[in-house]
Amino acid sequence: FQQFSDTGSRREHVKITSEPKPGFLERLSETSAGMLIGFVTFLLAFYVLFTNEGRALRTAKSLDEGLSLVVPLDNIHSISQQNEGTLVHLSGALSTSKPLFDPSYGLSIQAVKLKRHVEMYQWVEYEDSKEYEENGEIKKETKYSYNTEWKSEVVNSRNFDREIGHKNPSAMAVESFTAVSPNVQVGSFVLSKGLVDRIDDFKQLSLSHLEDPHADVTRGGDYFYHSDNPRRPEVGDLRVSFFYAGLSGDDPHLGTAATVTVIARQRGDQLVPYHTKSGDVLEILFPGDLSVEEVFQKEHESNTMKTWALRAAGWLSMFVGISLMTRIFYTLVDWFPVVRDLVNIGLKAFAVCVASSLSLLTIALGWLFYRPLWALLLALLAVVPILVARSRVPPKKQQ
Repeated sequence: FQQFSDTGSRREHVKITSEPKPGFLERLSETSAGMLIGFVTFLLAFYVLFTNEGRALRTAKSLDEGLSLVVPLDNIHSISQQNEGTLVHLSGALSTSKPLFDPSYGLSIQAVKLKRHVEMYQWVEYEDSKEYEENGEIKKETKYSYNTEWKSEVVNSRNFDREIGHKNPSAMAVESFTAVSPNVQVGSFVLSKGLVDRIDDFKQLSLSHLEDPHADVTRGGDYFYHSDNPRRPEVGDLRVSFFYAGLSGDDPHLGTAATVTVIARQRGDQLVPYHTKSGDVLEILFPGDLSVEEVFQKEHESNTMKTWALRAAGWLSMFVGISLMTRIFYTLVDWFPVVRDLVNIGLKAFAVCVASSLSLLTIALGWLFYRPLWALLLALLAVVPILVARSRVPPKKQQ
C-alpha cells in the first residue's frame, strides 16, 4: 500500500508491508545467530581494553622521554651539526617554494594545501520506519521523503524506493581534489610528509576578488556555479568552493603566513620522526607559537582523551556482547508480557554489572606490568558492581 504527496521541492510517499509473525523456532534461530555475534563482540572488547592500556602507558612514557631530551632551537635559519639526530623544538612561519594553482578557475595561493570542493544539486532520499502488530501480522510502515540538496558525493538514485521523478546524474563533470606543496619549510628546515599531513586547519577561500573564469561559470558569494540560474538550481548543477591550509606567504587578502610549532628529529636540514626507547614515534606539529611544555601538555591531553574514548568503546562493546549472548532467556519467556519485561530489566542490569566488572579487571591486567598498585586497586573496584547487584537481591524469608 502506498500514498504519495508532493509539497514543493519535497516529495514523500508511504509504503506499508506485512509479514506473518515469526514463530518460536524462528525467533530462537535469530537469537542463536545474535549470540554468535555477541560472543565475537564480547571477545573484541577484551582486545580493545587490554591493548588500549598498553598503548596509553607507552605513549605517556614516550612523551615524558621526549620532554626530558628535547632541545629548543634559538635560530631556525641556521642548521647546527651539534643537534644532528636529536629531538628539537622550533617555531616559525611556514614557507613554500611556489604557489598552488587551479588553472581551471584561474586561482592561485601561496599555501601548503589547496582543496577544490565540488558539490552537485541532487535528490536525496530519507527513510523513517516503524513496526507494529496487527491481526497476527508484523506490519512495517515506511515513509520515504525526497528533497533536493547540495551533496559532495554522487547520490545513487537507483537505490531509491521510487526513482521515477528523482533521478540523479551518475557522475560529476568536475572533480574535487587537494593539491599539496612538495616542499614545506619552517626557516631552513624541511618538514617531513607526516608533519605536512598534520597541517589540516582548512579555511574557506574568499572568491570576492576573482572574476568568472568561463562563460558557463557564475560566481556567487564564495562559490563558482555551473548553473543557468544559481538562485534556482536544477538537479545536476554544480557549485565549486575552495579551501586552504597553512598559508605560507603574506597575502593582501588573507594576511601573514601561518606560524607553527614543531617537535621532531633533526636530520641534516630535514625534520623527521623521532623513535623513542618506549617504542613510540614523536612527530608533533601544532599551529601557533607554543613552548615545549605547552606542546607536551597538549599531547598528554590528547592521549588521555583517546584512552577514555577507547575505554568507553570497550565497555559498550562488552555490554552489547553480553546482552546478545543472554538474549535467549528473553526469547524463552516473550510469550508472557509481565515476565518478559521483568526478565528484560534483569538481563540489562546483569549486562551492566558484568561488563563493568570485566572491563575494570581487563584494565587492571593491562596495568599489571606497569603500575601494579593501581592494578590491585582497579581489581578491587571490579568487585563493587557485583556486590551492588547482590545487595539488591531481597533475602529469603525464614519460614
